[in-house]
Amino acid sequence: MNNMQQQFLEAGTLMLAGMVFVFVFLSILIIFINTVLAKLAIKFPDPVVVPSSRTNKKSNSQVAGKVSPAIVSAISGAVKRYRAQHGQAK
Repeated sequence: MNNMQQQFLEAGTLMLAGMVFVFVFLSILIIFINTVLAKLAIKFPDPVVVPSSRTNKKSNSQVAGKVSPAIVSAISGAVKRYRAQHGQAK
């Protein structure tokens, strides 16, 4: 029984040491990456996007939420063709 307790204690110690090692390694890696990125951000800054001053190309009827007559006629024609092909007269 004493041998089994010794093995559990050794396994726990090894597991704890491995967890500490991984935590320290990842912490150092994060600090290193952040410092490198900070230096690179100074050397290569993000470009500033200038908003374009284009006018809105939508017509007044589309801005008000109305559908253009061309679209209404196209949809109506498609519905009529579908009903004619599938035998759904209305």
